[in-house]
Amino acid sequence: MKTIVVLVSIIFFISCSPENEGQIAKKQDYNAFLKTAPSGTTSKYFELWNSKIKPDSAQLLSLGKVASEYGRFFKETGNITYLKKAEKALVKATEIANVGKAGYRRALARNYISQHRFKEALRLAEEAQQIGGGRAQTRNLLFDIHMELGNYTVAEKYLDSIRNMSDFDYLIRLSKWNDYKGDLDTTIKFMERAKTIAETSKNKGLMLWSFTNLADYYGHAGRIKDSYDHYLKALALDENNAYAKKGIAWIVYSHDKNPTEALRILDAITKTYDAPDYHLLKAEIADYMGNEPVHKSNLDNYFLQVEKLGYGDMYNGYTLDLYLEETKQYGKAMEIAKQEVSNRPTPESYSWLAYTYYKIGDIAKAQELMDAYVDGKTLEPGLLYKAAEVYKANGKFNKVKEIKEELMGALYELGPSMREQIHKL
Repeated sequence: MKTIVVLVSIIFFISCSPENEGQIAKKQDYNAFLKTAPSGTTSKYFELWNSKIKPDSAQLLSLGKVASEYGRFFKETGNITYLKKAEKALVKATEIANVGKAGYRRALARNYISQHRFKEALRLAEEAQQIGGGRAQTRNLLFDIHMELGNYTVAEKYLDSIRNMSDFDYLIRLSKWNDYKGDLDTTIKFMERAKTIAETSKNKGLMLWSFTNLADYYGHAGRIKDSYDHYLKALALDENNAYAKKGIAWIVYSHDKNPTEALRILDAITKTYDAPDYHLLKAEIADYMGNEPVHKSNLDNYFLQVEKLGYGDMYNGYTLDLYLEETKQYGKAMEIAKQEVSNRPTPESYSWLAYTYYKIGDIAKAQELMDAYVDGKTLEPGLLYKAAEVYKANGKFNKVKEIKEELMGALYELGPSMREQIHKL
């Protein structure tokens, strides 16, 4: 009898240990969302409008509707083919439109943003501004593009020009601006205001945007339970939302320290969602588990996908990282890094270029770039880690210590595989 009492006590102690209490994700919360069928990539609505488009068609309304549907298919499947088809329809629409010309240019610009063709997007947005019509939407768009291009002073001017504390579009951009400035509390405050507006309007698209963005911000702030709850809110609205499922997989992996379960979630996602970066996350988790076959097969899947016609510069950062860390193809990495700086001269792009110089042994050039374009201009943990490596190589140990303290507070964002590397700084 005494043995049974002791055994029960041990079981009770284990079940109530801090490690178990720290587990956030529960299979019963999200399992049902992992069994969804592939998203439909056609509909009666789509077929109706698509049937009106003939070779050399001037059916402007049909082109716009079909482009919108192709855009939706891309969001739901991750398949680049649909984004390119949407582009084709929008290009045709901008060529033939006599009315709504600014709107079609904005739509095409947003398509180009998705493809990381930011300079082309800027040209279209500026054309839309000259044409007039939908001036607030154009200013929103110009803010977004200038943020992507690293033109932060210009972006701030556009943000000031659309100021309206009761407007969803303004609040989400104000939130993004504060995130760039490193003020996470204010970022979250404005995003929560935007969420309230979205919920009041009962607009599903705005609610999904709010829930997933808030989930990300809560994760950055260490509010992991709030992050998890908002990913679940997104899935309750859209059971096929791959981004929300990926967010839950990250919580399971990075916070709950359950890589096997995280990999199961990602395997379920990639059955119906076809985006290269999901294979990279699977490769990272497999590497952390010491599962080399799964690690390698997912890297292979990634490279096979990005080599498909149409991805362009969309995955340059991911590919560059693999060239530096996995395949040691430093020449190819340098080509991409310089291209990225040309495409979008942001702290992120310069960080990659500096890190590439560090990898080929030119540590002086690497530090010069970090000092000029990265240090003090970003709080993104991945970029800070690269800067710390460069400063360590140059003997700037006080700088490394300062960055290391920042990185220790960002272990959740960086993931378990980075813990040892940060400790070694």
